[in-house]
Amino acid sequence: MSKLLTFLLATCLALSAQAAWYLDSESSRISFISTQSGNFSEVHRFLTLHGKIVDNGQVALRIELDSVSTGIPLRDERLRQLLFETAKFADAQVSARLDLGPITDLAPGAQLELRLPLTLKLHGREHQYNAELLATRLDERRFQVVSLAPLVLHIDDFGLGGGVEALRQSVGLDSIGFSVPVSAVLIFTGR
Repeated sequence: MSKLLTFLLATCLALSAQAAWYLDSESSRISFISTQSGNFSEVHRFLTLHGKIVDNGQVALRIELDSVSTGIPLRDERLRQLLFETAKFADAQVSARLDLGPITDLAPGAQLELRLPLTLKLHGREHQYNAELLATRLDERRFQVVSLAPLVLHIDDFGLGGGVEALRQSVGLDSIGFSVPVSAVLIFTGR
């Protein structure tokens, strides 16, 4: 009887170690900074995120571009139509491979710095980055990953220069910055 109980406990532990991790979209955030006329910057965010890390460490995040939120509905609509062209490109996708072992081995409250190569697909183009991240084990079922330094996206890498120019003209600005810092706070829950 004790051999059966030991086997069942070991099986349960192995299954929980290999469980998929799902993004807690309510508690997670991806934000970006736009700069206008050379010296005025604002922070914006995306409200709808989806994500999962499967047991082999493959990370897949999806950002619904229609969920862009600047605090000004008319500007949000201009971003959707003129910049992101969400009718053709509904989302941005981030993919990476993460070694889950060091994170899941952390005690609650412990942290681990990571450098993680990732690929961003946006507006039909892909670009690779090296992200500096901090992983924190929150409890037995959750961990958090935050950017230690923002990723700086260059508009031309994604063919968005025409959209930026259309935005600039639509609101009569002198300029809109072509480099966009992006930061993330992502919380994953094991299931």
